[in-house]
Amino acid sequence: TPAGCRMRTLAWLGIASLCLGAAWAVPAKEERRKPKADLALYENLDLDNYDPTLDNYGEILDLSNYEELYDYGDLAPKIEVGTLAPRPKDPAALPNLGVTAETPKLQPLTTASPGRPAPIPAQGECRPLALPSCRLCLCIGTSVYCDDADLEHIPLLPPETTYLYARFNRIGTIRASDFTGLKKLKRIDLTSNFISWADADAFRLLPSLQELILPENRLTALPELPHSIVRLDARLNRIPSTGLRPEAFRDLKQLQFLHLSDNQLDYIPVPLPESLRSLHLQNNNIQTMHENTFCDSQDHSQIRRELEDIRLDGNPINLSLFPNAYFCLPRLPTGRFF
Repeated sequence: TPAGCRMRTLAWLGIASLCLGAAWAVPAKEERRKPKADLALYENLDLDNYDPTLDNYGEILDLSNYEELYDYGDLAPKIEVGTLAPRPKDPAALPNLGVTAETPKLQPLTTASPGRPAPIPAQGECRPLALPSCRLCLCIGTSVYCDDADLEHIPLLPPETTYLYARFNRIGTIRASDFTGLKKLKRIDLTSNFISWADADAFRLLPSLQELILPENRLTALPELPHSIVRLDARLNRIPSTGLRPEAFRDLKQLQFLHLSDNQLDYIPVPLPESLRSLHLQNNNIQTMHENTFCDSQDHSQIRRELEDIRLDGNPINLSLFPNAYFCLPRLPTGRFF
């Protein structure tokens, strides 16, 4: 009968659905068990004795210059990421941020009137603002940070700038006008640029400059330095001995660190000031020296206690041929003695 046919059809459909349900249920059950089996593998690991080794780490990464490349020693106290610069003493200089539900973002500030559009600074330009900020450079207090900003020249700096970091850019030339009027500038760090020329007066007229950091550039000559300089680092350039002015360091009475390694020097630049503590000239082409290079051969009572770090390794000079050149030093230079 039709009713019997419908009953049989429904029965077959029920059986088929049960079979399909069982077929789908088996993989799901196995899938649920699989993570437990994977977790069992980790139960056998001895994590208490897990001690990663750094024996081969130094072969892959050279961290010898890390402290120099990332030395932000001018910041005291430490400014953490995500914090703003200190509030100015004058409340009228604070920006009117209004009431908003979102966290206000730090924006370049100007002193323009409300009905007048603010002037747009040039690329990389910093302005002496109440709350220091820049477009491509970050200004915090009197420090300006322009690292890896794709700059091709020194940006316009606030007159109160004390520390400038413009590393890893494409700066090719340093002009005397780049630092005009910056009487408080103490440190300039231009590591890893394309600098091939610096005007003779680019740094000489900076009365407070203590540290000039120029490694990994293309310099073939050093400009005149101010008498206030304490540290000169011009490693990894292309400076020959003819690129140094005669007696370039004689009058630098405060110079303590002179690092000219990995250049093309033919001789040790003398005379060296008595204040010098560290002289790095490794990996040049120095083949000889005079007996008065470090010590006064006429004064055997002389002692240069400060000059205790001299690097001459990587040069073709045989240091054992000049024994009278070291009698006033606290320790022998590092280099080849055979």
